[in-house]
Amino acid sequence: MNSPLLTQNQVNPEAVSPLLDVSVVVPIYNEVESLPRLVAAINDSLQDTDLNYEILCIDDGSTDGSTALLRDLTQQYSTLRAVILRRNYGQTPAMAAGFNHARGQSIITLDGDLQNDPADIPMLLAKLDEGYDLVTGWRKNRQDAALTRLLPSKIANWLIGRITGVKVHDYGCSLKAYRAELVADMNLYGELHRFLPALAFIEGARITELPVRHHARQFGNSKYGLGRTFRVLLDLLTIFFMKKFLTRPMHVFGLLGIIATALGILFGLYLTFLKFGMGQEIGDRPLLILVAVLISTGVQFFSLGLLGELLMRTYHESQGRPIYRVREIINNKQ
Repeated sequence: MNSPLLTQNQVNPEAVSPLLDVSVVVPIYNEVESLPRLVAAINDSLQDTDLNYEILCIDDGSTDGSTALLRDLTQQYSTLRAVILRRNYGQTPAMAAGFNHARGQSIITLDGDLQNDPADIPMLLAKLDEGYDLVTGWRKNRQDAALTRLLPSKIANWLIGRITGVKVHDYGCSLKAYRAELVADMNLYGELHRFLPALAFIEGARITELPVRHHARQFGNSKYGLGRTFRVLLDLLTIFFMKKFLTRPMHVFGLLGIIATALGILFGLYLTFLKFGMGQEIGDRPLLILVAVLISTGVQFFSLGLLGELLMRTYHESQGRPIYRVREIINNKQ
């Protein structure tokens, strides 16, 4: 029976009970050739452990037969579940669907193209058990084209690290390990899946990274390209604003409003002095127009700040989301 449609803030009834140790979430889009090897490799990496696990493949509107193959594979592997999306939404919504349907206390994510090595999964889980909330993979010896993939990736990693303050070597590596309670606090939109370490940092997570293996693509074509650069830059600005001003938008818009209004008043006083103190005509001066623009812009910034404050309160209060996160409560019980 198909699961009901869910929003990001609704809990999937399948994901409530029973809890497993690990969920391996794999977004799939046209990976029919790699799927059998991928599922087998994930299963091999975990079946000799003492962990109760599931493999959760999110079919993001595949058109190459991946959906039918997933139906067959779920009959072969008792550990495999497949969530079939209605159409191709993109990697971020597919990742969000995986988080919502995962039943594991720890969640592993990786790509479905076999470039991430499932054999690294136990290593990431062991690191997670050391007390971290997020362990992100670092493709130290990355097997991709230098100009079209490696260079843009290095620039992006440097830029994201500088702007967000969360400096990891490889934001684009999909192979990551999370605590389930961490991803429960993060809603994903746009292309935000690549900024998960920065989002986790906003939630107060303990983050580390590990070098992981990376293989050249064996089947199909890459789904990533330079065309997503501008979308990534816009999402980066979103992350910067969330990190700095999510709970205090008036601090940024109000400051801009004060600066614009103060400059407008200052120039206005100067024009008033010219008019009444020096007897000069000011009606044809461009500075008069600038004064009007600055003062009106200042009022608009203040208005945006007030609207932002109202929206921020609605965002937190409508979902019962506090503006803080508690890591643990320590009791001295006698």
